[in-house]
Amino acid sequence: MREVPSGEVVVAHEVVDFQRERLAWRLYMVSHVMVALSEPPQSPFPVRNYYEALCRETAWGALFFATTHMGPVSAERTAKRLQAVLRFWEPLQSARYLFKNPRMAHTLEELMLASCDWAMDAWCPLGDASVRTRLEVAAERMASATREDCIEAIFREMPRALAHAGQLTHRHVVANPTFQRERLATLDAWSFERVSSACTADLIWLLHHWDRELDRQ
Repeated sequence: MREVPSGEVVVAHEVVDFQRERLAWRLYMVSHVMVALSEPPQSPFPVRNYYEALCRETAWGALFFATTHMGPVSAERTAKRLQAVLRFWEPLQSARYLFKNPRMAHTLEELMLASCDWAMDAWCPLGDASVRTRLEVAAERMASATREDCIEAIFREMPRALAHAGQLTHRHVVANPTFQRERLATLDAWSFERVSSACTADLIWLLHHWDRELDRQ
């Protein structure tokens, strides 16, 4: 992994290269490898897991997996991603990052706030603490979270998920906390693990899944 000189620009916007003509460092090729590892004849999940674990041992791999949402992952996996970024915090601070706005370069703190605010809001709702401190607390809590801890984090993030869920036929039902708690209690271990980090995108998926279930009843 090559060292990026201080002050250089890194494109960190998921898999989108929105300024191909600009001289900059880019992280998006990591996702191409992840997609390739899902194709036959590989057994996708073990291979992808090993590849991610290897990438998290590098500064840029750690940053990629912390800021890019590639499918639902557990609270435990999310904790490992955040902890990896925190280990490389000082060297990662030397660069500037393009994320959602191609005309605005972010500091590391601004990048993590833009990409991981859901994790901080769900797991460390302390608005006056620094971004780094909130990420440290969130990662620590995720790493040791019980199922009930995850449910409480999900409830803290659910209002944002509902606000971005789009059209829901049974919104008044799926927005009911009693309904949500009952449905969360019935999820099997594998399904619960997929939403246990309380990531907004995963909760939006869950709300639409519940909505479709109600349609079939």
